[in-house]
Amino acid sequence: MVVTLIVICEVGFWVLLAAGLATRYLLKMPRTGAALLLCEPLLEVVLLVATAVDLRGGAEPNWTHGLAALYIGYTVGHGHRTVKWLDGHAAHRFGGAPRPAGPPRYGLARARHEGRVWLGTLLGAVVATVLLQAAIWYVDDPSRVGSLESWMGGAWRAVAIHGVIAASYAIWPKKPPKEPAAKDERTPAGTQA
Repeated sequence: MVVTLIVICEVGFWVLLAAGLATRYLLKMPRTGAALLLCEPLLEVVLLVATAVDLRGGAEPNWTHGLAALYIGYTVGHGHRTVKWLDGHAAHRFGGAPRPAGPPRYGLARARHEGRVWLGTLLGAVVATVLLQAAIWYVDDPSRVGSLESWMGGAWRAVAIHGVIAASYAIWPKKPPKEPAAKDERTPAGTQA
């Protein structure tokens, strides 16, 4: 049941996003479009309630409950950035707005950008950990919660791996390509110097 609900919430996320952006830019109804976009968090609330009801009904805590917590955490950590990015592109494509700027490509500006994205991953792991710990306390049977504890570890491994990748941009900042040297005007074309 929980896996089906996760799939429904993911599909619902994209359907609400498409409906919100289409209403906002194609139908020229920005307030209605914004209202649809604001309904996105309700999907996570539905998933959270359904997971709690499933556990309350005596379901064995398993990977589906852990996946639900990670999905909610990911959405909290990265959902806003995803919606904002897509909104900028929809505004450009359908609303006549200028093309949104991409992330910085080089130097410390890129490192700061990667650090902000990593903070979203960190926030997602914190949310997932809080939800998983609440589920562990709710079940209140140490012999049945091993799966939930392993999902906590997985969330923090993802934070660590993403952190190393983000830090690499600060440690070894990517440099812009060097401009090609101008041709020596004294050497005629087609001859060797």
